[in-house]
Amino acid sequence: MNEDLKQWQDKNEHYLSAGLNWLRLRLMRMADSFGNEKGPSRRKRSKEILRALEAMRTVEASEPPPALVILRRRFGLSRFEQEILLLCAAMELDTRTPSLCAAAQDQPNRVYPSFSLALTLFDEPAWDALSPERPLRYWRLIDINRAGTQSLIHSPIRADERIVNYIKGLNHLDDRLTSMLTPFDLLSEETHLPLSQQEIVTSSVQYIQTAMKESHVPVTQLVGLDSLSKQLAAQQTSRDLGLQLYRLPVEFLPTQPTEIEAFARLWQRESLLLPVAVYLDAHEPDPNARPEGGAPPPERSLQRFLARSNGVFFLSTREIRSDLGAATRTFDVKKPTPAEQQATWHASLGEDINGSDYPSILAGQFNLNVPTIERIVQNVAAEPDNKGRIPYERLWNACLVSTGPKLDMLAQRLEPKATWEDIVLPEEALGLLHQIADQVRQRTKVYDTWGFRQKMNRGLGISALFTGDSGTGKTMAAEVIANELNLNLFRIDLSGVVSKYIGETEKNLRRLFDAAEDGGAILFFDEADALFGKRSEVKDSHDRYANIEINYLLQRMESYGGLAILATNMKSALDQAFMRRLRFIVNFPFPGITERKRIIQKIFPPDVPKADLDYDRLARLNLAGGSISNIAINAAFMAASTDSEVTMTLLMAAARSEFRKMERPIKESEFLWQDK
Repeated sequence: MNEDLKQWQDKNEHYLSAGLNWLRLRLMRMADSFGNEKGPSRRKRSKEILRALEAMRTVEASEPPPALVILRRRFGLSRFEQEILLLCAAMELDTRTPSLCAAAQDQPNRVYPSFSLALTLFDEPAWDALSPERPLRYWRLIDINRAGTQSLIHSPIRADERIVNYIKGLNHLDDRLTSMLTPFDLLSEETHLPLSQQEIVTSSVQYIQTAMKESHVPVTQLVGLDSLSKQLAAQQTSRDLGLQLYRLPVEFLPTQPTEIEAFARLWQRESLLLPVAVYLDAHEPDPNARPEGGAPPPERSLQRFLARSNGVFFLSTREIRSDLGAATRTFDVKKPTPAEQQATWHASLGEDINGSDYPSILAGQFNLNVPTIERIVQNVAAEPDNKGRIPYERLWNACLVSTGPKLDMLAQRLEPKATWEDIVLPEEALGLLHQIADQVRQRTKVYDTWGFRQKMNRGLGISALFTGDSGTGKTMAAEVIANELNLNLFRIDLSGVVSKYIGETEKNLRRLFDAAEDGGAILFFDEADALFGKRSEVKDSHDRYANIEINYLLQRMESYGGLAILATNMKSALDQAFMRRLRFIVNFPFPGITERKRIIQKIFPPDVPKADLDYDRLARLNLAGGSISNIAINAAFMAASTDSEVTMTLLMAAARSEFRKMERPIKESEFLWQDK
């Protein structure tokens, strides 16, 4: 225990001992007046009371003062109100107090303090101490147990448990708040904020320190997409201000006005008792939402809570809130810049990088905050390779895991298995696919080292359109790029994104792009014409909102920083504004005989038992690669059912079924085959 704290606690105990002695003497003197207790003369009792009072005042004059005096100063209590609080606390601290209260009131059953007792017992009584607007009742320092028709001044009063503990020298967060509030532990002693975030911390500290000199501290809004960066900035600001920060999700706030009022007053009381601040997490506000049962949405509770409270508040929101009913100051908190992320990787890896380009490569591909980078390095470093070094592959995979799961609700994760050896395309199309992969790899050098990021605000992402008939290899090409770059590939689930409700599609798209901004994913919009179609002439409200969706997509495509691939077999249906924003357009032509032969030769895994196949004959089947794959798989299943090889007879039978499925005309003679 800190020596200064121990000395203060000893002094506080001495003060309480003197105060309780003074109170007992006054109660005994009052009881003497009823003749209920034999004792010294009234004059002698008065002298003892004066000596006890003098002992109290001596301790009160010291610095720092005892807890009860601190309470009086912080809550603006009068001397009479301080004495009432001591009387109530004595019920918990001194077992003799109940019987003395009964004797002082000449009522054996009144073993409790009341306002009537206090008005008679103390020297400077004031009737307004009973007022709900005075500190004792306003701050809930005392509770009144008023039963039935019992009058206010005769009702039992007791000190709040939190206040009794404070008077005793135990200053801990009220247990009525601990279930709703979570202390922060993101910031360790070794954590250093990047310069861009430290500048925000410095500004917010100066702003709050200045505001603290006024009667009301405005709310500090922390705006941005990255919750962890905002939490880190708020925690560092609180630490610099000497405050303990707690997190409170807005959905935890009470919903009824009376409950909000009580909670707000309870929290404000805590902010006077403890050096605390609260981080209100309202990252996804929805003012129009209304829960079942008619309860107000969290934002309504938030507005009322802030209007009824004072203290240091950090409000985490995605966008600036102007509906809070309280004065605010806004700071835009972003993730560290790529250069700062690279420095964080370098500092976290330390000597383990051995002069490698790990920090540059990881910062170039992934957009991560400081706590995430430190956590990844800590977890991977716990299991080094056989040479005691951190394996780069595990760092990369850990980044993929960290950035991937947020998309699973809006998109389907594809397992990329295809490689450059598997895909069959003309040289021009293959060259464009290689360019796409190379640009993703070299983004850090071009954008940051060579300075393009400083000259451009938008268009830093890489977008490509894959256009061609169904089955020509568009999805496979996306897999090849994802496999080459070792990135997660997500196919956008249009059923989960497109909504019939106005504004919901944009919200889903926003969540989709926001989640993908961390850089570990490739977005693959299959059947893109369903989302990226042409804007139409506005004839009714449906047309207008449909155009709003397309306009929003245009903006997000231009500002998105990762790789987005659009695939369609209806290129003409796309809005021309999208075409301008696309960096690559790759045409996937229908394969000719030569390409079909290569596809068939590559289609079977090495372990498939095959007879001698006539690849030239199979290549004359006028089908796209997707249909050829179906034929190969169906033939393999037919062979497996008879425990035989894949033969031309089975392949031609599977081809006949594929043609019929596609409702294409066939001649039976073309599909007859007699194996040798």
